[in-house]
Amino acid sequence: MAKKSKRRKKHEDHMDESWLVPYADILTLLLALFIVLFASSTVDQDKMLQMSQVFNGIFDSGTGFLDENAVIEQGDIVKTLTNEQKAYLEEQEALKEIQGEVDNLIAVNELENTFVTSMTDEGLLITIRDNVLFDPGKADIKPQYIPIAEELSQILQMDSPRHIVISGHTDNVPQRGGQFSSNWELSVMRAVSLLEIIVERNTSLNPRYFSAKGYGEYSPVASNDTAEGRSQNRRVDVLIRQLVNEDGTTNNIE
Repeated sequence: MAKKSKRRKKHEDHMDESWLVPYADILTLLLALFIVLFASSTVDQDKMLQMSQVFNGIFDSGTGFLDENAVIEQGDIVKTLTNEQKAYLEEQEALKEIQGEVDNLIAVNELENTFVTSMTDEGLLITIRDNVLFDPGKADIKPQYIPIAEELSQILQMDSPRHIVISGHTDNVPQRGGQFSSNWELSVMRAVSLLEIIVERNTSLNPRYFSAKGYGEYSPVASNDTAEGRSQNRRVDVLIRQLVNEDGTTNNIE
């Protein structure tokens, strides 16, 4: 009876490892899903098709996650990209570094409620609420915020020059009895005012890459029917244009 009990204990100590195979398949699928979701947020359909072919080749081979041949290296995916796509991804990384510098400027000066950065199809956009820079109906930057414009000018001094477009925007409340006869005039003069501070306070910047626009009330981001909406529409945008577009074309800066 003692020997029989010993044999039973030895059998119970043996671990069934058959579960490792489906668990490995699950890990493989999760890894593939993560990479596809990450890539789909930054690349076009051509790259997705190329990545799909890579994954099909891996899964059709019948290898599992724990097999050496099934390891997916980042370089394998990069090799499937065209030179244009690589250039676009590199440009996006460069713009994100600039965005990080601007976000740090915002955080240090506690401007989170008035400065916002965002990535757009054209490049990096810095949006500034007009009330932080200007008095109502005025186009001169408040003296206390000139140092902020000077710090921004230092960030805009980049190794690879990019076109910088500064645009002014207003709400739909007409200008009456003030310095400016229309919202168009007010918006463009505010853009010019910020442009002049940025360029003049940093002699290393090349003015040829800078331009100013005034949209008046005709490019709103919110409804002018509410006070909050009108406040959002009164703004100055600083667009740092990207050098390489998503389709691989380049923006000529000459």
